[in-house]
Amino acid sequence: MRILVVTNLYPNPFDPNRSPFNRQQLSALGDRHSVRVISPIAWVDELAARWRGAPRLLAGRQWDCGGVPVEHPRYLYTPKVLRGWYGHSYRRSVRAAFARALEDFRPDVVFSPWAYPDGWAAVRLGHAAGLPVVVKVHGSDVLGEIRRQAGRLRRTVEALRDADTVIAVSQDLARNVEALGAEPARVRVVYDGIDDRLFHAGPQADARARLGLGWGEPLLLFVGRLVPVKGLDVLLDACAELARRGLGFRLCLVGDGPLRGSLEQRAARLGLGGTVQFCGPRPHGQLPDWFRAADLFVLPSRSEGLPSVLLEATACGTPFVASRVGGIPEIAGPEGSRLVPAEDAGRLAEALAVSLRRTRGPAGGGTPARSWAQSAADLGRVFEDTARDCATAFVPAG
Repeated sequence: MRILVVTNLYPNPFDPNRSPFNRQQLSALGDRHSVRVISPIAWVDELAARWRGAPRLLAGRQWDCGGVPVEHPRYLYTPKVLRGWYGHSYRRSVRAAFARALEDFRPDVVFSPWAYPDGWAAVRLGHAAGLPVVVKVHGSDVLGEIRRQAGRLRRTVEALRDADTVIAVSQDLARNVEALGAEPARVRVVYDGIDDRLFHAGPQADARARLGLGWGEPLLLFVGRLVPVKGLDVLLDACAELARRGLGFRLCLVGDGPLRGSLEQRAARLGLGGTVQFCGPRPHGQLPDWFRAADLFVLPSRSEGLPSVLLEATACGTPFVASRVGGIPEIAGPEGSRLVPAEDAGRLAEALAVSLRRTRGPAGGGTPARSWAQSAADLGRVFEDTARDCATAFVPAG
């Protein structure tokens, strides 16, 4: 099949580490099908990158990302206001690139991994061209803060109701999109995968040596964006409680985001300045060593779909403590991992204390996880089913 992808969640020359899960899944999909990506870059992000000294994009704003051709139109919108109009702005921003793809690529199906504004715009552009559209939801695009933003919620519901198929990354998320109005018969669950060539168990000492982590204290690890939904304020409060109990440990936060400054200040106020290390973003290929180096992975999120970092951590043999939210209970195995209520620093601290008292088992058998090849095969079947079911449903726009 020829699959045209419309999503802002994809690497670009200004942000090459953006959304590696989409890059990996679409790269695996490209082994079986022809894939082309339209990935708009927000004008504010592009402007910030240029201020940092980044060069302009190549003429045509196109590049090859791991064998997948990508075009990056500029996404023009009004930051933080008029969210109900973001879909219209997004559609106008990608319309010319979409028209070029229709002529040059002649897609069989349109795929948009993010509900709004991406999915909303993709549904309207795709249906106007007589093409079936599949929208994939990840979690925070339909959960949490969105419920308090009337304009964004209304457009998200429209995208879910109008898409020909909605893909959810967990059973919990599927129930949520059905509650928002998606027809159950059109909702499919496709679990994400991992790069099983990278993420597997290995000696902890070797991983620490490669990362330059020479100290011997137990290591807690978080990997992800430093954003409110991840609950890192709760994690710092829990760590302060562990310190008060006299437990020795280090916490490494791998990633970046808008909360970094405030979290650094919070850690200092809590007396954790020598305990918490803000490591910044790291290349995806380096993450397996971070997981192997850690004694425990921590994900105190307020909301989640099905976080790939938990799959990657367990594949590397590292147990986790995480919030009991979203699809996390669907992947929490009985060995070593613990779930706690979100927003409860006391319960989180207790779970961390119990887990830290246990010694990590020897390297060898991380928990087997689905590969991206398996996930992409399931995704391809959804596209084939959708195209077949919609074969007579559209009349191309004249």
